[in-house]
Amino acid sequence: MTDPAPLILRGQRFDAARPAVMGIINRTPDSFYAPARHASVDSAVARAAAMVAEGVSIVDVGGVRAGQEGEWVDAAVEIDRVRPLLTALRREHPKLLTSLDTWRAEVADACSGLIDLVNDTWQGADPELLGVAARDGAGYVVSHTGGLPPRTDPVGVAYDDGVVADVLRVLAQGAGRAEAAGLAPSQILVDPTLDFGKTTLHSLSLVAATGRIVDLGYPVLQAISRKDFVGETLDLPADERLEGTLAATAIAAWQGATVFRAHDVRATRRVLDMVASIRGDRPPALALRGR
Repeated sequence: MTDPAPLILRGQRFDAARPAVMGIINRTPDSFYAPARHASVDSAVARAAAMVAEGVSIVDVGGVRAGQEGEWVDAAVEIDRVRPLLTALRREHPKLLTSLDTWRAEVADACSGLIDLVNDTWQGADPELLGVAARDGAGYVVSHTGGLPPRTDPVGVAYDDGVVADVLRVLAQGAGRAEAAGLAPSQILVDPTLDFGKTTLHSLSLVAATGRIVDLGYPVLQAISRKDFVGETLDLPADERLEGTLAATAIAAWQGATVFRAHDVRATRRVLDMVASIRGDRPPALALRGR
């Protein structure tokens, strides 16, 4: 078992003994998973409060659907969707860590002072985004999308040296750029970015290879929750993918991933705590049996 590098954001540490659940809140009308959609700030704040009660560590706020389907959203609309929510979360839950899911530096800049992590899911499509995170002292997610531009669905994807080798190379390079920009290794999350620029077989192989990604020496984010690779593997729609998600979560956690982006916070929290205890990194909450 690999001893993973810790993630440290605003003085809070996440590691093998305390993996992080990153709860998903989308201010979008067209997110692929309907329960994650929140048309109003009040609805989103209420969901965040529920997530806190369920054991969330970070709340990831997004204003644009990842895939091609749905309306095009410009930066101004994206800002109008995410900034009021981030402001409300800082007011209502000042200790809660917040993440912004965006590829645009303009959006991150507009949310300056409200976020602890920039979740750049499109492999640095906007080269200025890393600089905004570094300037504000926020963490940064280094992703792998196979070079596809934002909101592009994969078609005919292939990697000459195999997907795992390509992911390891791109993530190592991206993390190096983040360090050069002034971020500490403990502020840099590396994310193989399952489904993005990948086939279902690619994503399955990357879950199986989580330990190799952990060996890069940075905390690892796995965004598994209800994704298409889970659905295609089990031939299930998004609302029936919880068990497949949790199975993949347990396998990635056993290999040392530190952060899990999830729709189902309570279930994910319990899986991560159980895996951490089996690994020997977390003591049981109780140990009374047989005494």
